[in-house]
Amino acid sequence: MWHNSGRKISPVAWVPTLYFAMGMPFVVLNMVCTLMYKGFGVSDSEIALWTSLIMLPWTLKPLWSPFLEMYKTKKFFVVFTQVLTGIIFALVAFGLQLPSPFAITISLFAVIALSGSTHDIAADGFYMASLSTSEQARWIGWQGAFYNIAKIAATGGLVYLAGVFIDDYGVRNAWMIIMLIIGVMMITLGCYHGLVLRSAASSSPVNITLREHLRELCDVFVDFFQKKHIIYYLFFIILYRFAEGFVMKIVPLFLKAPRAEQGLGLTEQQIGICYGTFGAAAFVIGSILAGYYIAHRGLRKSIFSLALVFNIPFVAYTILAIYQPESLWLVGSCIVMEYFGYGFGFVGLTLFMMQQVARGKHQMAHYAFASGIMNLGVMLPGMLSGFVSDWLGYRAFFVFVLLCAIPAILITRFVPFTFTDDVIN
Repeated sequence: MWHNSGRKISPVAWVPTLYFAMGMPFVVLNMVCTLMYKGFGVSDSEIALWTSLIMLPWTLKPLWSPFLEMYKTKKFFVVFTQVLTGIIFALVAFGLQLPSPFAITISLFAVIALSGSTHDIAADGFYMASLSTSEQARWIGWQGAFYNIAKIAATGGLVYLAGVFIDDYGVRNAWMIIMLIIGVMMITLGCYHGLVLRSAASSSPVNITLREHLRELCDVFVDFFQKKHIIYYLFFIILYRFAEGFVMKIVPLFLKAPRAEQGLGLTEQQIGICYGTFGAAAFVIGSILAGYYIAHRGLRKSIFSLALVFNIPFVAYTILAIYQPESLWLVGSCIVMEYFGYGFGFVGLTLFMMQQVARGKHQMAHYAFASGIMNLGVMLPGMLSGFVSDWLGYRAFFVFVLLCAIPAILITRFVPFTFTDDVIN
């Protein structure tokens, strides 16, 4: 990546902030708002259904990803969507003070999902166009780490602050402040990237007719589904995070639920400490180590062990649900195990989609297809998770999740590779 002056800019100047900005809206919509709505008295099943449904743009983004390659630049869409997302978060903050805050805010969150998913397309496209294959492998750990730092900042720091503000200002005012903080954060990141992201990778837009546009769109879709092993790859992408899809919505609700209801009865402050203190280091260390692990061993030799590390730690929540420990240290230790596994294993799937699925003429669009399908594999179980947990109870629910991890482990064991690895010696 080069400045207009010709001076090379290290990826350290933009990879961390770019993927932090990518992670923040996704995590807030996927996890943080579940705790917010829980505090408003919304039922688990309704929370899980609607907060999963608004994630649909991350699944459907392949439908408009080719358009981003034809109009404006990758940099334009990165900066525009970050600023737009920040503005809408500010609107969410004020919407919390209106009658029927659930209906109003869930609608605004849906708009944020559309903006955020568009940002993801452009950001991933910028990453792939700016870095070589070996550089992608080298920086994939940092990418995953800062995406996950956004998760920690949201589920840890911001949730903890929400708990503090709830004690002082009440539920609605507390969450209003949190949403304003997120809005300011996203606008600031947008301004920063407007200054930093300068690269030949941000190619000029191409002026084409609507007919040519539609023909190109069809070509992109056809080319994707003609890729070697594509059916196997689609099942692999969906199943890899299938168990996580069930867990993601329910864990915050489980941590907050009363002990009489098989929960742990934690406060927002305690949940924030568990995620932000215990989980943060595990997330970052796992993600960065995975990047170097893959770069040196190669993705083909690493992918099965990555899948094991990603899925097996879900047993931690089963232990917590069965024994319901009161020790915050013990709860934090289980979360550390799960978060390290998540950070370590997730980068393998990300790199697989970049190097095995997306590689080719329409790299940015095809990566959007793959990541959209991956999010479908998370969204569908997420929509059902509230109903399943209500039906089974938290203890049996987490045992059920472990069973859901078995197909992911099995399909990863035999996943074929189309392209060879670039391994660092």
